[in-house]
Amino acid sequence: MFDVVVVGGGPSGATAAEDLARSGHSVALLDREGRIKPCGGAIPPRLIRDFHIPDTQLVAKITTARMISPKGRRVDIPIENGFVGMVDREDFDDFLRVRAAEAGAERFTGTYTKITREGGHPTVHYRDKASGEARTLPCRLVIGADGARSNVARDEVPGGDAIPYVIAYHEIIEAPGPVGDYHPDRCDVVYDGTISPDFYGWVFPHGTKASVGMGSMVKGVDLKEATAALRTASGLSECQTIRKEGAPIPLKPLDRWDNGSDVVLAGDAAGVVAPSSGEGIYYAMVGGRVAATAAAACLTTGRAKDLRLARQLFMREHKQVFRVLGAMQNAYYRSDERRERFVSLCHDIDVQRLTFEAYMNKELVKARPLAHVKIGLKNIAHLWGLVRPERV
Repeated sequence: MFDVVVVGGGPSGATAAEDLARSGHSVALLDREGRIKPCGGAIPPRLIRDFHIPDTQLVAKITTARMISPKGRRVDIPIENGFVGMVDREDFDDFLRVRAAEAGAERFTGTYTKITREGGHPTVHYRDKASGEARTLPCRLVIGADGARSNVARDEVPGGDAIPYVIAYHEIIEAPGPVGDYHPDRCDVVYDGTISPDFYGWVFPHGTKASVGMGSMVKGVDLKEATAALRTASGLSECQTIRKEGAPIPLKPLDRWDNGSDVVLAGDAAGVVAPSSGEGIYYAMVGGRVAATAAAACLTTGRAKDLRLARQLFMREHKQVFRVLGAMQNAYYRSDERRERFVSLCHDIDVQRLTFEAYMNKELVKARPLAHVKIGLKNIAHLWGLVRPERV
């Protein structure tokens, strides 16, 4: 019997498995393997620092972010005193799984089917990938880290089957250097209703490759057509396509992350993707870490209520950031006119500096209160149309 079975081997599940194994617990890491989530691949310095990511995992270091409005306005925002690291999920996720195994987690490859309980303990059932046989992993606790449409959440946690999500799609392409409107040192974020009526498109460098994609929760949007338009606009339409991927991205953290007895959720399964930006890798890994902390506490004390620690610890540090980003998405993503005003607001130096300071360190910046007041007033002016975007 394992202390914990972690279902899902993405950044969240692999982090949870590694943390628990390093603290001396017996851990099984169950992953389907071979599935790659569509993702721009951006990771901030705090993730690199907190989770000890080696430089060899970075396929690019980005020093500029470009915001592009529906009318083609371009705002280049320099990333001062640092960079944004880029990873390719095909290699990065596997690196994390291997590291978890090196820490002592035992890896199993297959597809989760259900959880049963006998003798007061859960047993995870799965279909083995190699043999196709039905197998089981008995344990004391389960961590569900199996993505936005989590089967563990659906089966075990109240409300786990009703999480709102955006469908994301991207293509990894060959992009050997500056070409057309593309530059390998710059991330482009496209706020244009013809690309995505309710989210955004992205062109993110991956060294000799690039991730080009978009997301939307509006039915009927042709994700592949929108991505093709992005490639054409960036001068990348003739580049060779290496692979294509699509998957849901959750929009809101669940109100509850545990079943009150022996299951706790982590990462996309718990809905922890940042509103507005759609950033997920950092929050997934933090989600895995707090799930591991909660599981370790529960194993030590025997109190099922300690599983609540996962959500409590996460929200204590990140609730306010999610609230601000959610308000920004609700305010600016509803129309092209609003998106135009949002990109116009990004011209402001105070907005640029505070935005990237918050992104790099994953916390709201409190050092310059006057700047916050100025940004609040400018934000209201742009939302109310008191500032004309074409005059900025």
